[in-house]
Amino acid sequence: MKRRQAVSTMAVILGGSMVGSQLFLTGCKQTDKKAGTTDFTAEELALLDEIGETIIPTTDTPGAKAAQIGAFMKIMVTDCYDEAAQKVFVEGIDKLEAASDKKFGKGFMALDGAQRKELLIELDKEQREYQKTKKEGEPNHYFKMMKDLTLQGYFTSEIGATKALRYEAVPGRYEGCVPYKKGDKAWAT
Repeated sequence: MKRRQAVSTMAVILGGSMVGSQLFLTGCKQTDKKAGTTDFTAEELALLDEIGETIIPTTDTPGAKAAQIGAFMKIMVTDCYDEAAQKVFVEGIDKLEAASDKKFGKGFMALDGAQRKELLIELDKEQREYQKTKKEGEPNHYFKMMKDLTLQGYFTSEIGATKALRYEAVPGRYEGCVPYKKGDKAWAT
């Protein structure tokens, strides 16, 4: 048997055992999801992009909007959050809009940059207080979810890793002590 054929055969065997065990454990049943819970509209995705852009604005590097953070949030909420967290996140979009309307008399998308920043700073203070008093098992505050997903999505995106951070596709040897000057970018790898 040639090496290439042996590697191919092993891949089939290992892949089959992984898929087979999953089918055995789940019975080939897809998990039930409530239809409509995480059906985001184009307007909501644009809103999430703008929220992300307010958190990580475009400067000398592209901001969160360039990393399509709204689409990232949609995928993460839909695929990774449990039903309770999904509900908090989706309702949080409406709560953010209501907070914007209450404070400024208009929706978030109609606010200027300074007003958006002011609103998100208030919501960040609110979520910090909530996080201090929440009981175990309760979902996070909706703004904490939005902020965390913005940071995670941006810094794991190609734009965030290559433009905002230093990225070396094929890293060299480990350097445990590298000189750092104030203002240097952090490493993505």
